[in-house]
Amino acid sequence: MQRIALYLQDSHDLRDGLDYVRYAEEKGFEAVWQAESRLVRDAIVPMAAYAAVTERIDIGSGVINNWTRNIGLLAATFLTLDDLAPGRIICGMGAWWDPLAKNVGIERSKPLTAMRETVEVLRRLLNMERVTYHGEFHHVDGIELDVVHGRREPRNVRIMIGATGPKMMEMTGEIADGAVMNYCVPPEYNDMALEMLASGAKKAGRTLDDIDRPQLVVCSVDHDHDKAIDYTRELLTQYLAQQPHIAKASGVSMDVVAEIQSILGWPATKEQISAAKHLVPEDLIHRITASGTPDEARAKVQEYIDHGATCPILYPVGGDFKLLIDTFAQN
Repeated sequence: MQRIALYLQDSHDLRDGLDYVRYAEEKGFEAVWQAESRLVRDAIVPMAAYAAVTERIDIGSGVINNWTRNIGLLAATFLTLDDLAPGRIICGMGAWWDPLAKNVGIERSKPLTAMRETVEVLRRLLNMERVTYHGEFHHVDGIELDVVHGRREPRNVRIMIGATGPKMMEMTGEIADGAVMNYCVPPEYNDMALEMLASGAKKAGRTLDDIDRPQLVVCSVDHDHDKAIDYTRELLTQYLAQQPHIAKASGVSMDVVAEIQSILGWPATKEQISAAKHLVPEDLIHRITASGTPDEARAKVQEYIDHGATCPILYPVGGDFKLLIDTFAQN
């Protein structure tokens, strides 16, 4: 594995996350990606903290949504992050998901158009252009990043789309620097995804090799196989219920999802997750995650690479985070 990255969510103290990122940098990890999905931690504050305490490692949002931040603020935010870590910032964006988006008042109409407009305007602003743009979702008149004190040159912020469905995947190949491939999918899911990325890349005069393909991989590592599996089972219980688009992409029975949903509230409690976790079969855990002993986890992650992932982004779901980092250390 020539490239490896770390993904951080909310299962740890935020200050501990700074230690994990520094340790990952020391062990040769290429990047750290900060989650922003449920209503828990935003991505930007931790990204700034990681940028301030590291020297080399890339820092990405994995992923923010393209609905809730005004385009001017979005550009200013990533300009600021690039000030902290020049050339090391990655903007990963996704189309979000229901029911959460709907529950906070966001109607995600025409997600492809909305994402295309966001990427186009954001890229132009970060290129330090003066932008007038009137689309369906973004309307700006003669705006630019108003840098008086600091670097005026275009910023090298890579824009990647967290695509799941085939249409979004194809558009990603056309307009983005890369795709943040989804987690909780079997490795063979990537085969279709790569076809769609290649199709989109062709529209822009590019090839699949021009599209970076980092991929989130749920990864639970413990010297005790059963402990590693149990950590993952708890995570899948929550995510299959709350993020049905992941369940659909995973090929999980909707009957299983419905039964889990009938037990879990929103937000789910630890007690509810414990009561429902037996519904997640172990064969599913092995099919869509890298869980088990260090050797088992490495072997499963290699399967995602064999199916086209360029840089696995390891999502630790419990246990010893540093053991996971050591398992995949590059030096």
